[in-house]
Amino acid sequence: MRALIRDAVEGLRPYQTGKPIEELERELGITDIIKLASNENPLGSSPKALDALREKLNTLHLYPDGAAFTFRTALAESLGVGFDEVVVGNGSNELLMLIARTFIRPGEAGLIPAYAFAVYPIALATVGAPFQVIPTLPNYVTDLDGMLEAIRPETKLVYLAHPNNPTGTHLPGEALRRFVGEAPEGVIIVLDEAYSEYADAPDYINAMSLRGLRERLIITRTFSKCYGLAGARVGYAVGPVEMMGYLHRVRDPFNCNLVAQVMATAALSDHEFLARSVAHNARVGRRFMSLLDDMADLGVTYTPSQTNFILVETPFEAGVVYDALLRRGVIVRPMGGYQIPRGLRITIGTEAEIERCVLALRASLEALSA
Repeated sequence: MRALIRDAVEGLRPYQTGKPIEELERELGITDIIKLASNENPLGSSPKALDALREKLNTLHLYPDGAAFTFRTALAESLGVGFDEVVVGNGSNELLMLIARTFIRPGEAGLIPAYAFAVYPIALATVGAPFQVIPTLPNYVTDLDGMLEAIRPETKLVYLAHPNNPTGTHLPGEALRRFVGEAPEGVIIVLDEAYSEYADAPDYINAMSLRGLRERLIITRTFSKCYGLAGARVGYAVGPVEMMGYLHRVRDPFNCNLVAQVMATAALSDHEFLARSVAHNARVGRRFMSLLDDMADLGVTYTPSQTNFILVETPFEAGVVYDALLRRGVIVRPMGGYQIPRGLRITIGTEAEIERCVLALRASLEALSA
């Protein structure tokens, strides 16, 4: 009998999402739960996006514009690029998968850094592409020089997160500029900027400024984080017209739904909400790190972040601490699946949520140490 699936798919595990509040309520019968597992915006959604959705509720029986003309026009204008240089999708996740499906041919391979977003290896394995994982430098900083040296004739696609999920680190500006400029012209570089709005490091470089360095560069972004539209599922990719044209051939019809298009178009003009979200994240993030510093006596360490989450590490296996926090009504993300066995990724929520999380973490660690 013929094999059912490819070997690469057999070895995959489903992408693990953050545990929903409702699931924890069902499992443990507890209430008053806070979720700091999925890097959602604690301020909610853009008010302009919500207003725009209310105005369109009576049109949900209609199909969306398959070409997303209004949304793509607004995006192109805000980014200073051409209409045909933009493709939109069901979150940036869909686009990351679509890029592999579109451009990888038999015999071609991928390249990703260690501790990278879980979707990258899934995208490559799904199309049967082998890939190499390059170790990071200390403090989880991506080794761009090492990645450049690792490129082989068969290397076709490189995924890089900027900043990175789940570590919160960014790609140093000059190293990134060198990598983008020196990588062989046949290689497609994907710069995933899902968290770019939060980045404020002095050497952070916006990927849009690098487009002139090479033809085969695709930038992906999302409205799930800073714009607060995770539930609407909307993202976009920017790249050369020819490459974007091929993505259009492969993408599903109506892949960006009506709700996503309407809300994201309105959110683009909500500069006040965007600024408030960034300012909140910076202020509460500093407070969070200060509270984590106070737990150094319990063996707690963390990686300074350019995102809306912090990678926290403790002396105990991540799953054990995760379970202890669940029983105290706090949902975070254990990072064992990312090969960070003692790591927890914790979203920067409201100030009250962070205070409660830290209290629960301290209590959990003290109990485990007893």
